[in-house]
Formats: sequence, structure tokens, C-alpha cells
Amino acid sequence: MTRGSTALTLAFSGTAHAFSHLFVLLFATVVLVLEAEWGITYAELQWLSVPGFVLFGFGAPICGWLGDRWSTTGMMALFFVGIGCASILTGFADSPTAILVGLTTVGAFAAIYHPVGIPWLVKNSREPARALGINGVFGSLGTAFAALVAASLAQEFGWRAAFFVPGGVAILIGLAFVWAVGSKRLVDSETDLKPQPAPLAADMVRAFSGLALAVLCTGLVFQSTSVGLPKIFDERFGEDAVGGLVAVGGFVTLAYAVSAIAQIVGGELAGRYSLKWVYLFCQFSQVPVVLVAFLLHSPILVVMATFMISLNVMSQPAENMLIARYTPLKWRGSVFGAKFLLTAGVSAAGVALVPIIHSWTGSLDALFWWLAGFAAIGGLACWILPKERADTAEAPVLA
Repeated sequence: MTRGSTALTLAFSGTAHAFSHLFVLLFATVVLVLEAEWGITYAELQWLSVPGFVLFGFGAPICGWLGDRWSTTGMMALFFVGIGCASILTGFADSPTAILVGLTTVGAFAAIYHPVGIPWLVKNSREPARALGINGVFGSLGTAFAALVAASLAQEFGWRAAFFVPGGVAILIGLAFVWAVGSKRLVDSETDLKPQPAPLAADMVRAFSGLALAVLCTGLVFQSTSVGLPKIFDERFGEDAVGGLVAVGGFVTLAYAVSAIAQIVGGELAGRYSLKWVYLFCQFSQVPVVLVAFLLHSPILVVMATFMISLNVMSQPAENMLIARYTPLKWRGSVFGAKFLLTAGVSAAGVALVPIIHSWTGSLDALFWWLAGFAAIGGLACWILPKERADTAEAPVLA
């Protein structure tokens, strides 16, 4: 495989990662416009996005299986074109039911990326930990710019443009991807460019037991934060921010954009130090940061929110390398699909938690306590992970 093909793999994987997060979060900001325009409460509108988030996760195992059995590049092409068409469909919605259908379709196509794109990137990278760190930056930027893109387009051209414009861009990039594969400028490797060491069977059992709970908690924190943060900023200092909706979206973008650097740090740490201890540190460190953020009711909250998000996303390269280390190549798409089922499917309960808390209490203050609890449980789960062996590379996988 040429370096040009490796670079294209990282570029397309990173773009797809950004889109997978951006498209599912556009509505989190658009809802602030529809709340006034349609005269429907925030909680009622936010519920319309929950099925899409559920499908975002629960569709992952099927997508991973198709990637293993059919074609990873074929699934990636389907991702780009499908999510673009689904977004445009959502932009044509004229009722809550139509919004529900559109957002659910977006979630279905967004489900393709993580179980297909991440193992595809690991397989085609000479330095997978570093590549995952860079790739993670794209994912964070997708999350970051979702609020700003949606707010800017909605305020300037109407809320429908927030779905039309990104949808068109995704389709164009999908066509470019198909051309790159067809012209052999992008070639899919048959095996890992950097072979992963073979673990003991007992270590595999311990690893997946600990990872299952840690991944679930990490997903709960990420999902509920990404959906609830625009409303939290709006409640705590929205009236004091010059610029209204765009200012709130800009604060969310700032927090996620700055925290994107943490993915690079996480990738470098995962490549140099114990994956278990890097992962554990990122989990436990979130707890005090979240509790301090709970006390803030000014734009200083943006700083603490940035730390919260940074620690959450910093753990991702180590998490993905742990999964790749304990998973044979032929099962990797399916296992990453199961991982993302926990991260975005089961943890979509974190999305549902946002409107539930708001409808019960009238604010999202209590969400901070839930976030601290999830992070603490995730840290405890990391203790279950096996100690990394010096002779791991020679250890056989026992049936």
C-alpha cells in the first residue's frame, strides 16, 4: 500500500467521522429555533431525536457485520451518500412526524461509520494509535461545528438550510470517495499494516468485561453532554451573550474545537504508555471537573466544559486500541459494532435523560451529577482490564 493511499484513508475516515457526529447533532441547535417557530416545548421536540440516536447505536452491529462480510469501502460510500440524502430529507420536513422520520434516517446511516470506519483505519495505518488520535480530532470537530453550522445557517437562511447544505456536501464527498476507490488511488489492505499482538484468552475475557462497562459510561457522558450543552449554555448565560443563538452555538463549538487537541494527546499517550492506565486516568479525572462545572453560571463554564469534553475524548484512542488489540481482524467490524451499540445505542439513554431532567426540574442542572456518576463508574470498570504483558506479542490466543 502506498503512502498516498494511507493518507487518503485517514482523510476520508476523518471526514466521515466528523460527519457521523455533525449530522446527528444538527437538530440539537435547530430545536432552539423550532421551539419558538412551531410553539412546541423543548422537551417535546428533543424527544424527536431520540429514535435516531438509538438507531445510531443499535444499527452499528449490523453495519459492522456487513463491513466484515461484504465490503468496508462499499459501506463507507453508502455512509456518505446515505447520510447526505437523509439530511436533505429532514430539511423538507413540515411536521414533527416528518422531523422524526428524517432524524431517524440520519441515525440509520450515521450508524455505519464507527463499526466500519475505525477498524478500516486501524487496518490501513502504519501507526494506528497516532492515526486514531488524528481521526478523533475530526470527530471532535464534527461535534464542535454542528452547533455553529446549524446556528449560522438557521439564523441566516432558515432552519431548513441547516440540513440542506451539509447534506449536499456529504453527497459530493461520497462521489469523490467512489472515484478514489475506483481509480485505485485508495486501496484497502487485506491485513493490518501494523500487526496487533495476540493476547491470552483469559485476558480477552477480562478485557471485554471491563471495556463493556467503561465504554457504556463513556458513551453516556458523551451523548448527554453533546445534546444538552447548547441548552445548558443557553440557560446559564444565554441572555448575557451578545449574538443570541449564534453565540450559544459558538460557545459549544469553541468547547469541542479546543478539546479536539486532546485526541492528539490521547493518541500519543496510547502509543507510548499503558493503554489501561491512560484509559483509567481519563475516566476518573472527569469527576472533579464535572463537579466544579456544576457550580458555574457564567461564560467561565465554557472553560470547564472544554476540560470535561477533553478528558472524555482523550480516552478514545486508548479505548479503540484496546478493542483492536483483543479482537481478531476477521471479527473486528462486528466487535466495533457491538462497542458502538453500547456507546451510542444503549447510551442513547443519555440523550433521553436530557429532556427527562428538563421536563422534571425545568433546567439541566441535575445533569452534572449524572455525568459525574457515569465517569466514576467508568473509571472503576477500568480496574478490571488485564495488566499488559511484556511478552504479549508472543502470547497465543487460546481457544
